[in-house]
Amino acid sequence: MTSVESGNIFAAIAERAADEQFTTLLATDNLRVERIVSHGHTTPEGTWYDQERAEWVLVVSGSAELLFEHEGAPRTLRAGDYVHIPPHLRHRVSATDPHEPTVWLALHYR
Repeated sequence: MTSVESGNIFAAIAERAADEQFTTLLATDNLRVERIVSHGHTTPEGTWYDQERAEWVLVVSGSAELLFEHEGAPRTLRAGDYVHIPPHLRHRVSATDPHEPTVWLALHYR
């Protein structure tokens, strides 16, 4: 018999955590689904994400700004906005909502 897993994307969100909260919701060899919760967090200055896998990310609640190295200004993402990030496209989080949790759903895949 196959087991069925379920949950709630808003469950167990830490209140004003010092660090971003990363929770893997599903993982296979080719796919990882992750919930990320940010409370005003940003990528440290001078640091860029340069990932081996592609990433599709959705802002479920809150807001954020993503800066891609090849663009001059950050992109503002609000609840419902998503972006596809190809492998090795350098990017960073330049802002997340300081007043409410920003909840992201990220799909990392090959």
